[in-house]
Formats: sequence, structure tokens, C-alpha cells
Amino acid sequence: MKKIGVNIPPYKNSILIGILALFYTVGIIGTQLEDYRSYFLSLSPFNLLLSFVVAALALNHRIKEHFLFFLCCYLLSMFAEWIGTSTGYLFGSYYYGKNLGTMVLGVPLVIGLNWWILLIGASSISTFLKLKPLPAAIFGAFLMTALDLIMEPVAIKSDFWHWQNEQIPIYNYVCWFILAFLLMLLQQKMSKPEANKVHAALFLIITLFFITQLLF
Repeated sequence: MKKIGVNIPPYKNSILIGILALFYTVGIIGTQLEDYRSYFLSLSPFNLLLSFVVAALALNHRIKEHFLFFLCCYLLSMFAEWIGTSTGYLFGSYYYGKNLGTMVLGVPLVIGLNWWILLIGASSISTFLKLKPLPAAIFGAFLMTALDLIMEPVAIKSDFWHWQNEQIPIYNYVCWFILAFLLMLLQQKMSKPEANKVHAALFLIITLFFITQLLF
């Protein structure tokens, strides 16, 4: 059966990575300027939306399968976040702040996009390393959990989300790893991860963004 998709020439990948690098660099600089920090943080939903669009444009095969996986990833992660914010049974006792934009049932609409963006980035890195499916899912989940370890303190001071008494529970990281691992396995079944330079670069750029926020 013929694969439905688009072939992305190398120069287009470079353009997409350049767009991401430019916007995240502006974000890094803007959030370091005290007078403009609040403004730039309020633009976080638009930055995530831009990241999603660029990541979607970078897909180069199995477009239908990737779209179906995106829907599953988005809905499952949003449902998991709703359980977490509503009950604390997943991740722990937390709630979202105002800087991630419009919410439904206490969960920002962009959170599902964030899960997909991080997941395809981590799985792309695993694919570049030519890992077998199970080790790839484990390694990808480890990458996402390691990034969450960096994100958590930044998220609190950026009013992305907050924990009870601002204490980040170990249980959060356990849930992050398990959910990421299960979504990685689902991706392998539904759309087959691709070694995508744009997706891998996006994951690394996001990691660098949060490292700078943590250090400065």
C-alpha cells in the first residue's frame, strides 16, 4: 500500500529548525528582562501552538497515522491531566496557573499539544539511536521525565502550574514516566516513530529553554 505523506527537503528542515531557534531565543531573552517577563510568559500558549505547527509541518511520512496518533495522545494526556488536577490520583495535588491560556475543566488546552510535542521529540532521538522498540520507549520516557525534572521548578515561578505547598512529589515523576512510556508504545503501534531532525531539535531547544530559565 502506498504511503501518504510529503517529502521534506533538507533546506526545509533547516528553515523549520531556524524558526524554532529564533522564537525560543526571543523567549529566552524576553523572559530575562524584568519589565517584559510577564508579557513573554503570557505568550507561552502561542509559542506551544507555533511549536505544534512546525512539528506537524515536519512530518514526512504516514501523515494519516500520525494524525490519528496525535488525536489519541492529545485526548489521553488531557484526560490524565484532568484526573490529576481533579483528584490528585495522577501526578499529585496540583493546579494550573494563568500563563498556559484557556482551560477546560481546569486543564489548559495546550497541555495536550505539549505532551505530543515532547513525545515525538523524545521518540525521534530514540529512533536516531536505532534502539529496538522496548528500549526506545523506555529511553524516550526517561528523556521526557528528565525534562520534567528541569521544567517543574521553572513552571512554578512562571505560573504555569503549582503544587500543594509548592512541594514537587516524587510520585509526579513516576506518573510522568509511566504515561510517557505507554504513549511511546502506542506511537510505535499506530504511527511508527521517525528519525525526524526537526522533532529532535525541538526537544533539545525546549530543554535548553528550560535550563536557561532554571539557571538565570
